[in-house]
Amino acid sequence: MSVKQFVKEFHNGGVEGELVKTVFVSIVTSFVLLAILYFLKLRYIENFIPKYGFFLFFAILSYSLILLSVKHVRAYKEFACMSGMMIGMTIGTISGLLPAFFIGSTNGMFVGITFGAVTGIFFGAWNGKCCGIMGVMEGIMAGFMGGLMGAMTALMTFNDNLRATGVIVFIISALILFGLNYMIYKEARETEMQRKHKDDEFFTIFWSFLLTAITIWLMVFGPRSVLFQ
Repeated sequence: MSVKQFVKEFHNGGVEGELVKTVFVSIVTSFVLLAILYFLKLRYIENFIPKYGFFLFFAILSYSLILLSVKHVRAYKEFACMSGMMIGMTIGTISGLLPAFFIGSTNGMFVGITFGAVTGIFFGAWNGKCCGIMGVMEGIMAGFMGGLMGAMTALMTFNDNLRATGVIVFIISALILFGLNYMIYKEARETEMQRKHKDDEFFTIFWSFLLTAITIWLMVFGPRSVLFQ
């Protein structure tokens, strides 16, 4: 199963054919919420766009890619041990690293680590359970470390091309998630796995709304370190 065949599946029906739609629904949901909050409250906050716009934009894109992978895993539900451990580790790391980096860039290490680690551990363990306790453990460990490293990287590059670093971190993370989804597709075809679960669009809308709302609240109104006062 080549990568080219995997990309072609985006235009067909089935599990992989829904991936692009998931990203689109997630991004639209998040930006609609952001637009509503902006006109109701956020536009009255001084320098909101210059201060938070860049990091919110990439946080929203990050959530769309994370939810895409989550739905892909949930569609098949059960994987072999090695694949499940890779799923738990990858989703845990990325869903901890990206939120921690972008929130750490506006609020500092403590808030970034806390939110990133909680998010990473939750999604890592939730998806790692597709192969049992080893996948859950991988997800917890990876989510914890991803949260630490994301916020730490943001602080280390605070005065050294922080935004450029954010773009690089996002692009590499997106490539890793693409690789994970290709791995899931490849294993499903080679072992003739059948779809066991189908999430409707409410799943994507709910999680996009929740993650975006929490991120906006933390960035704008949450506690911040003395470096970000």
